[in-house]
Amino acid sequence: MTARPNIDMSLKNWTAVCALDDIVPNSGVCALISGRQVAVFRVSDDRVYALSNHDPFSNANVLSRGIVGDIKGELVVASPVYKQHFNLATGQCIEDEAVKVTSFAARVSNGMVEVEA
Repeated sequence: MTARPNIDMSLKNWTAVCALDDIVPNSGVCALISGRQVAVFRVSDDRVYALSNHDPFSNANVLSRGIVGDIKGELVVASPVYKQHFNLATGQCIEDEAVKVTSFAARVSNGMVEVEA
């Protein structure tokens, strides 16, 4: 399993976002959690990931609308604006190692997607 070194642990509550079945596999949705936009992604094996929805390159809240894929074995989302790729587990930008978006712990519990944020 991939390490999550950039997980924001400042708030420790799990927040239910939606039912797992509400997210199409290999896509994302946006949720407002504690005043922050969080992009929540479901991959084909039903694992879930959560990143900040803010794309630092376009300065727009759009990552939840990005394309989910794989680059050299890493699950990523491609920003729909300028197409930079962000690792779903860590938030690290693939094209620019100096850029990272916040990642959040996410899980499925009783069929509901929850984010710890």
